Amino acid sequence: FDASAETIRRDLAALSRAGRVQKIHGGATLPRVTGEGPFAERMVLNVEAKRRIARRAAELIAPGESLLIDTGSTTLVFAEELAAVDHLTLITNSAEIARVAASGNGTASVFLLGGAYRGDNRQTFGSMAISQLRDYRVDRAVLTVGAVEAAAGAMDYDPDEAAVAREMMRRAGSVMLLADASKFDQTACFTVSSFADIDCLVCDRAPAGALGEELRRCDVEVHC
Repeated sequence: FDASAETIRRDLAALSRAGRVQKIHGGATLPRVTGEGPFAERMVLNVEAKRRIARRAAELIAPGESLLIDTGSTTLVFAEELAAVDHLTLITNSAEIARVAASGNGTASVFLLGGAYRGDNRQTFGSMAISQLRDYRVDRAVLTVGAVEAAAGAMDYDPDEAAVAREMMRRAGSVMLLADASKFDQTACFTVSSFADIDCLVCDRAPAGALGEELRRCDVEVHC
């Protein structure tokens, strides 16, 4: 089509933000949204916000870092953006995140935790997954949650996902939380963490009110 490389990059970026393609190193593929039910539905909600969060979070990751990444629609988009970062070591309980990471720029080392398996979101969980996590010590845990609230902190709707996230936090030097604004000032049944144990929050809009005040009080860096 006699298009310049810059034009192609801009067009691919626009298509990626719209959720029409999945960017990979050197090009793009059709997005794969696998499974049925809630996870597939979440993958098409707040797509623009999740893409902005994923890009901003990837900018904070340095080449050579080791990361624990939990299951979630936002962390899956984040894994796509990590194709631009070289020589990462990635450990995850999401088979889909592992697939995306392994098909990126070819320099990442990817490890998938074993354990009980849930087909809806292609995740492993339970005592076996948590036991394997105890073999790791990484630079950073990157987590997504179901709800964020000033008094309760970070929460999830699934006890197994919350348990995996808590163990990932214990194995990491720092903790990055990814959450779009639809999760602010919401509550869920299962606590993941207080803000005292979270180092930074990457979001699409800065939290206001009591939530914003509590994040500042706990010295949580907010990146938008």
